[in-house]
Amino acid sequence: MKREFLALAFATLGMLSSYCVADPAPPGVRVDVAAIDRERILKAAAAALAQPPVTITAFPAKLSEGGPNDFYSNGDYWWPDPAKPGGLPYVKRDGETNPENFVQHRLAIKSLRDSVAALAAAYTLTGEDRYAAAAVPLLRTFFLDERTRMNPNLQFAQAIPGVSPGRGIGIIDALHLIEVPVAVRAIEGSKAFPPDVAASLRKWFGGLADWMVTSKNGRDEASAKNNHAVAFYLQLAVYADFVGDAAKLAECRRQYKEVFVGRQMAADGGFPLELARTKPYGYSIFQLDNMATLCQVLSTPADDLWLYTLPDGRGIRKAVAFLYPYLADKSKWPHKPDVQAWDGWPARQPSLLFGGLALGEPRYVDLWKKLPPDPTDAEVQRNIAITQPLLWVK
Repeated sequence: MKREFLALAFATLGMLSSYCVADPAPPGVRVDVAAIDRERILKAAAAALAQPPVTITAFPAKLSEGGPNDFYSNGDYWWPDPAKPGGLPYVKRDGETNPENFVQHRLAIKSLRDSVAALAAAYTLTGEDRYAAAAVPLLRTFFLDERTRMNPNLQFAQAIPGVSPGRGIGIIDALHLIEVPVAVRAIEGSKAFPPDVAASLRKWFGGLADWMVTSKNGRDEASAKNNHAVAFYLQLAVYADFVGDAAKLAECRRQYKEVFVGRQMAADGGFPLELARTKPYGYSIFQLDNMATLCQVLSTPADDLWLYTLPDGRGIRKAVAFLYPYLADKSKWPHKPDVQAWDGWPARQPSLLFGGLALGEPRYVDLWKKLPPDPTDAEVQRNIAITQPLLWVK
């Protein structure tokens, strides 16, 4: 008994001394996302009502070593070597996306996400079952039908011709899927949404989460030192929350505290490994959005990550404060402009909305309202995982 008491005491002392510092709860900030987004939601939902089912099997990947139901993509910054026969093996040009890469499966995920999220947001706004009903064939085709579904793994993502059939780094290609479980939760209460579909989707996402934590590619990505690990754990957190996997959620919270704040964030709230890239502005925005969304997904009354702060002051509050001035006025950015998509940033970043509400900062929400909600730059679209914030605000 004495030994158990001492172990508990030392564990508690260790947590308190190493990093558990909580700020007082922030003053309330309110925003009517439903009113702000009503017109764009209904417009997007009208298009989604006419959307035929989407499937990756409609786009065979000739270079894939997987089957027709396996997601496939190429590494973004890899190009044919002009000095080699057939261009193989490919060579890397950091920050420069090869326009000839296979991206059809990425686009299929994005199209599916866009439609299902819009339908769920419209159902949330109106309560009309037709929106929930329209989501069912889209979800069945993409995730559940044996002939057309995507297998719940990313084993062949970001392959490099002549180098690798697929890499852990490719798991980030499915980041847009995080909005699907959130959308399903919003519509599964409709009488037009079959309970067996919801149960089967939970099985699919639970399978993907299990693959992520057990596969070599998943373990490689989880141990990345930069934004890739944050995006990995954001996906894992959403899927674990969807299926009620408490152990995975606890690991996501530990990673956020000990690794993402403790090792990736600098004293000023910036992320040095993102600032060192050829697209420091876009990568910093991407990282902050995903960190903020982790806080949104993982926070509980007993463990509010929005208020979590290291003894030296590092935490999500400092990270949002670091980037906010440059989101408000890009001309003040003290680093080189990005080599790609510089003109497309910023858009209506989730970190501003989530951070403004959670941290009691109305200026963040005010800026969020002013920025474009539907960016047209393909690279910017690819790096914003959330299209319907109404589904995410609590």
